[in-house]
Amino acid sequence: MNMAKKKVVAVALITAVALLGDSMLFIVLPVYWQDFGLTSIWQIGLLLSINRFIRLPINPLVGMFYQRFQLRTGVLIALIIAIVTTAGYGFFKTFWLLLLMRILWGIAWSLLRLGGFLTVIDVTTDRNRGNFVGLYNGLWGLGGLVGMLAGGILVDQTSVSFVTMLFAIAGLAALPAVFYFVPLSKKKKKLNELDHKQREKWLTGHVGIVLLTGTVMGFIVFGLFSSTLSTLIEGMYDNEWGFAQFTIGAATLAGIIQAIRWGWDPFIAPVIGRILDKRKSPASILFIPLFIGGIIFYVLVNVQTIEFLVISLVIFQILSTIFVTTTDTLATSAAAQTNKVKVMTAHTIVVDVGAAMGPLLAFTVIDLYGIAFIYYVSGALLVLLGVSWLVYLRRDDEVSVS
Repeated sequence: MNMAKKKVVAVALITAVALLGDSMLFIVLPVYWQDFGLTSIWQIGLLLSINRFIRLPINPLVGMFYQRFQLRTGVLIALIIAIVTTAGYGFFKTFWLLLLMRILWGIAWSLLRLGGFLTVIDVTTDRNRGNFVGLYNGLWGLGGLVGMLAGGILVDQTSVSFVTMLFAIAGLAALPAVFYFVPLSKKKKKLNELDHKQREKWLTGHVGIVLLTGTVMGFIVFGLFSSTLSTLIEGMYDNEWGFAQFTIGAATLAGIIQAIRWGWDPFIAPVIGRILDKRKSPASILFIPLFIGGIIFYVLVNVQTIEFLVISLVIFQILSTIFVTTTDTLATSAAAQTNKVKVMTAHTIVVDVGAAMGPLLAFTVIDLYGIAFIYYVSGALLVLLGVSWLVYLRRDDEVSVS
């Protein structure tokens, strides 16, 4: 394994370790909320969402931070915050202190996410960037998988305090990797060239449509689909499936379907990235998740059997891996050609905006018109974005020819 790949793998695994406590909380908090010292159900929702909303105003500040400080500094601060907040979930039994921990975690995630992308940009070229973006996304996703599965099982067998301290210790063990693998900065280019890139216009037409794609990706994949999956399954599922003497409920089935993607991403996402690296026009790969995904969204609310629904959901999860890997690759490639900090800051902001708006708009529309309507609209949105890319790429080809 060359040093560039080692650095990408290391920063992805550092991110995964930092993510353990947050992922565990999504499974454990709704069940053991009284053990956390909570007194009302609404406190659960606020604790699980505040970290995402705090990132919206924080992301620009994190971008400014990385323009002035080294990558290693940002990742180190983020990991330390993650260790403190993870331990705090088990130590504090007061809602307001837990809320503070979640706010701090939101800041840590912004530092980690942007720092990870900038690391990938610094150690890659146009020939391998897609592969490494897929590798990075796939590996940090393991933190969510382990945090939810291992965290839920261990809390059932031990206690919340034991698991949070165990995950915090894992974070402490990862600290040396920050100093060894996370780069300080990229110093290959001359200072005047860097200064020019800082001053030049970065919000071009290409960057604009990439940011639009990031918004839609965040809205569909991280927002609407993940938040409505249980509702979608529950609408046609009557707990027919079981294993031994255990009945598989809608929530469990939704969790399994989500976990499937986290499990295959470390293997499938890098392959998709390598395909992107070999293509003259990587953006054309977007047509697969956008057009087929638009059709799948129509199918999901019109299937007649739970078996066909599960098959359709798994297909959409494959499309989601393609969608996320391609979008992040396009964003990092665009960033590498101009002001990387500003472009990647904008990318993380729009993805977070889409992810935050997804559940809010989805359940508002579901309450008024039902789940089928929001899925029809979302499918149309994917197709419309696909048409936009088709028009953009054709115009770009015409300009190149002329």
